[in-house]
Amino acid sequence: MSGGDQAIEFSKLRKILFPIKAFEIKKALPMGMMFFCILLNYTLLRNLKDAVNVTATNSGAEVLPFLKSWLVMPSAVFFMLLYAKGSDFMSSEKLFYVTVGIFLLFFAIFGWVLCPNLEYLQPSVETVKRWQASWSPAFHWPIAIIGNWINAIFFVMSELWGSAALSLLFWQFANQTCKISEAKRFYSFFGLLGQFSLLAAGFIAGVANRIVKGGTQWVVVLRWLMVVVVCSGLIAMAIYRWVYKCVLTDKRFYDKPELPGIKKKEKMGFWQSMEIMITSPYLGLIAALVICYGIGVNVIEALWKGQVKLMYPNPNDFNAFMGRYSSYTGLASIVVMIIGGNILRTFSWFTAAVITPTLTLVAGSTFFAFILWRDSFVDALARLGTNPLAVAVFTGVTILILAKSTKYALFDLTKEMAYIPLDEDMKIKGKAVVEVVGGRLGKASGAWIQALLLMILGAIYGRRFTLIELTPYLLGTLIIICSLWILSVRALNRKILAVTAASGSHAKSN
Repeated sequence: MSGGDQAIEFSKLRKILFPIKAFEIKKALPMGMMFFCILLNYTLLRNLKDAVNVTATNSGAEVLPFLKSWLVMPSAVFFMLLYAKGSDFMSSEKLFYVTVGIFLLFFAIFGWVLCPNLEYLQPSVETVKRWQASWSPAFHWPIAIIGNWINAIFFVMSELWGSAALSLLFWQFANQTCKISEAKRFYSFFGLLGQFSLLAAGFIAGVANRIVKGGTQWVVVLRWLMVVVVCSGLIAMAIYRWVYKCVLTDKRFYDKPELPGIKKKEKMGFWQSMEIMITSPYLGLIAALVICYGIGVNVIEALWKGQVKLMYPNPNDFNAFMGRYSSYTGLASIVVMIIGGNILRTFSWFTAAVITPTLTLVAGSTFFAFILWRDSFVDALARLGTNPLAVAVFTGVTILILAKSTKYALFDLTKEMAYIPLDEDMKIKGKAVVEVVGGRLGKASGAWIQALLLMILGAIYGRRFTLIELTPYLLGTLIIICSLWILSVRALNRKILAVTAASGSHAKSN
């Protein structure tokens, strides 16, 4: 890179919106578009998996903790084992195609084969009701999952898409191919461009809602939404191929002797990688951030989705509302991304990283407090022409939009920057363990807490319990987890400063 390139200064507006040098557009824009496609699928699938499971007959938001703890977590471990094994004999490029291809194949089969034939493949509604009536109330919600087992599998694959394609494959590729100097500018741009996918997902969900109200069956709309998911995934694969062959061969963008994953060398085994991850304070602290985020948001989101189902019991209306939620999250994220990118460039890593847990703690506690004492506001809300359910949904969606927007704008970017100092093998296997298992462990831990409480209280009192009755326990969990999250950010900041200082000293000595 020439000295002239290094001397370029951006205008104030460009520094905020597009801090990319002219020659870097060839690298930054395609990677940003790949992030857009992957995040579009993530958002569409996140909304759909909740719509088809929460609104199913005999089901409810209470099935979510059981799905995440009993099914998603074991599946994430299995996926991580396969991914780590595959990384030993496949290049990073081939591993990307195989992993994404498997997911897209399943979503195509779900939309065009499984979903249209649910009545023939799943137990009847009457059968499920009979099972629920004959077993202990502690098993009411697990039986609901068995009765909707195809939707449950779709839930698992949709959850794993977020961990595999977004958290693992894309960010691993970015960390392998971007320098720290590029990451400070590129990553905020990726995030900003990616937020427009939330707007696109909300628009697509709105179109689907109008089609159904026009007379088309929900299953037909779901089928075509899977077409959108598959096409978006194929576009992401095509962009990846182009970047790999046309961008990374340009020494201005990637100056290592071999392309990522092509150089043949002896690699660590999975269990050796796991041992290093467990015994590495650095990786352990990154894992703590991921786990704490998963637990904190999960305990808020599950209760909120229960309120959303009460307001929108129809699956299409539920999905349309979640689409609007995604759009509002995208708009908020764009604003926060602009602000966050400048926070990341202007202030310390710690300042940028501590905002998300602090906001989650304050806003989440406010939501739980309203749920606990909302009966006290019934008369006052009635005079304002509303009710506690509507306010609970509005309050929850506002809080989650704030939490998700800061997550996309600050949490993800600071977390990914923390991986850059690691060696190449630990960027692959260590990141796989932290992101896939750690991310799932965070959500599963929050889900386990809720699932165990639902089962234990149901067995003790001999009746079916709901999530709203767990509010005091969930509030206590949120306070503890967010406090640990903030402490982990502080400890990781010290590690990053130490590694950066050591790297600087080593460079000077050379």
